[in-house]
Amino acid sequence: MNAVNPVPLSVLDLSPVSEGSSVPEALRNTLDLARHVEAWGYKRYWVAEHHFVAVASSAPDVLIGAIAAATRTIRVGAAAVQLGHNTAIGVVESFGTLDVLYPGRIDLGLGRSGQRRAEALAGAAPEPAPRATEIRDGLIIPPPFSPAKLLSSSRSAASFGILQQPGAQSPDFAQQVEDILAFLDGTYTAPGGTELHASPGEGADLELWVFGSSAGPSAELAGRLGLPFGANYHVSPGTTVEAVEAYRAAFRPSSILRKPYVVVSADAVVADDDATARELASTYGHWTHSIRSGHGAIPYPNPDTTPPLTDEERALVDDRIVTQFVGSPSTVAERLDTLRRVTDADELVVTSVTHGHEDRLRSYELLAREWGLARVRAA
Repeated sequence: MNAVNPVPLSVLDLSPVSEGSSVPEALRNTLDLARHVEAWGYKRYWVAEHHFVAVASSAPDVLIGAIAAATRTIRVGAAAVQLGHNTAIGVVESFGTLDVLYPGRIDLGLGRSGQRRAEALAGAAPEPAPRATEIRDGLIIPPPFSPAKLLSSSRSAASFGILQQPGAQSPDFAQQVEDILAFLDGTYTAPGGTELHASPGEGADLELWVFGSSAGPSAELAGRLGLPFGANYHVSPGTTVEAVEAYRAAFRPSSILRKPYVVVSADAVVADDDATARELASTYGHWTHSIRSGHGAIPYPNPDTTPPLTDEERALVDDRIVTQFVGSPSTVAERLDTLRRVTDADELVVTSVTHGHEDRLRSYELLAREWGLARVRAA
């Protein structure tokens, strides 16, 4: 590409723990990566919330504070806080604290994974309609993956149970998001008429996002409330386009946004040439399989010692493998531009996972240079 692309790039970091490594090293790598991508011109640095797996991002508010302290200008945030096991006031107070300490730099992303898990356990999660792989203007749109079996597994049930107080039930996702907006605005009134004010939190200069993976409640809610929307191509490539379309159809202008704003995620591994990138990404399927088979994310496997997937294992994760963007800088930038064009994304957020930290740094650096990010160009 080697041209200035008008669409910004951002980073989604899962703080992965590599095989043979440790949680402390993963967190040190996250801080190191954040400092580098800030220098290379990425717009945001987001961390995800995951529990009981070999990633170190289980406490996003704490990690965001550490990242913001280690950087100076890049926006830092959560993608996303899972409201199924967090209260609205708890989220507002913790992120309000971050805003006081790092004003104008904090993004608060909200997701409903906890509610989806509860629906699956109750047998209420809808099954996606089966369909064939589609190629839309060069973008691979595979059949949608059904997470129902995964979400209703014994491991998922145990995780969900321990993440909540005994007997607790998560409020409706839409109600929680509206409560968060009210606390931030200083307009929250409890049932019965009592006004409550968040301190810190009220008046915080947070950028609020809703994340979703399908044309469901999250996309509709983000549009109806006039909030920016994050669509997860890296997690659910089969339903991302329809999620974006649903968001835009539901969008109503607000005091936050006058028109829709969409960020789309992508999983990418960039190296100096296609063959090297394919080798670095060769165990991505193993890592994804550990998640989809219900065992949770394992330490990221070493390509030098890991045998290939079996045909049965590959079948479970093929949609994720074929939609991972792997190759030289020009190869990956071209595919990312296709994703941008098909979804009309205003911004792309890239997650790059490799066994070696230096390879991950190199992946983001090469992509920044190829995409034409200003600070890399100036350097």
